[in-house]
Amino acid sequence: MTQTVRLTEFSHGAGCACKLSPADLRTVLGLVRGFEPVADPNLLVGFDTADDAAVYRLRDDLAIVVTTDFFTPIVDDPFDWGRIAATNALSDVYAMGGTPVLALNLVAWPREGLAFEMLARVLDGGAAAARAAGCLIAGGHSIDDAEPKYGMAVVGTVDPARVFTNAGAQPGDALVLTKPIGLGVLSTAVKRDVATAAHVAAAVDVMTALNAPGRDAALEVGVHAATDITGFGLLGHLRELCVASGVQARLDADAVPVIDGVRELLAAGMVAGGTQRNLAFVAPDVDFGNRSEGERLLLADAQTSGGLLLAVPADRADALVAACRAHGTPAAAIIGAVTTGSPGHIVVV
Repeated sequence: MTQTVRLTEFSHGAGCACKLSPADLRTVLGLVRGFEPVADPNLLVGFDTADDAAVYRLRDDLAIVVTTDFFTPIVDDPFDWGRIAATNALSDVYAMGGTPVLALNLVAWPREGLAFEMLARVLDGGAAAARAAGCLIAGGHSIDDAEPKYGMAVVGTVDPARVFTNAGAQPGDALVLTKPIGLGVLSTAVKRDVATAAHVAAAVDVMTALNAPGRDAALEVGVHAATDITGFGLLGHLRELCVASGVQARLDADAVPVIDGVRELLAAGMVAGGTQRNLAFVAPDVDFGNRSEGERLLLADAQTSGGLLLAVPADRADALVAACRAHGTPAAAIIGAVTTGSPGHIVVV
């Protein structure tokens, strides 16, 4: 098949940068009247703490993890887009400590605007990611839409006694990040057709790397809390973890791993709209010190299929980083610490 169009030209926002902002979601959820507190003791994780997925206990030794995620094209190659979108959807299961077992495709496609052969390549990419995760695809749903979108609904399994949540971080914990940031900057450069082949390859490599190794390392060493870093950026998801846990955080900006070439693209103006909304939302809760606007934007950069953020007892932090690297996440690094203070507040040092 000869590709004659750029998928990103059909997208108003690339990847997870197309999500509603945290401020938008707060407004919407404040207007919803149908969500009542759930009294079912088997619902181990619901929507109360803005966690990554729902977890429901079926029996004492088995719970299911249920999640869904989809987004607009983030790269122009349809196979890579499919792999990235599927990897991103699977990530929420890993962020809960679970194992993906079953997925359904979610497709929106402009039937008059893009060839079905291209959609087939998207689905092939999603299937490749699912196979790598040992997850079955058993169907899905599609609609005709002017803007292409792809993702998955995923069901996983987890031991109810070993569920990761974003609500367990404790003062004194170290914060470990398993993947480098900068994906929003790179995807913006792709959309604006200024990214080099090396930029695209670096972004695809990060976005198609499953978070299973980070999950395995966290289970091996033991962590207090976990979340994955996606559309709300590192600061946004760290803030959610801190609010859910009732803690504050210190973030060492210089320790945060960043994909090569991202800072140069950021200086050239490659900033996603979602990143700007992220920064506006978290800014009242963040003490940036003398950090530049560019550094602030980078920490708020809207990620797609980013890494896991793990809160681990400080005396196990080095062991967790070593385990992450041993399992296949070479960029894993200690990037800060959990402290006492105003819940959700972050001090950047």
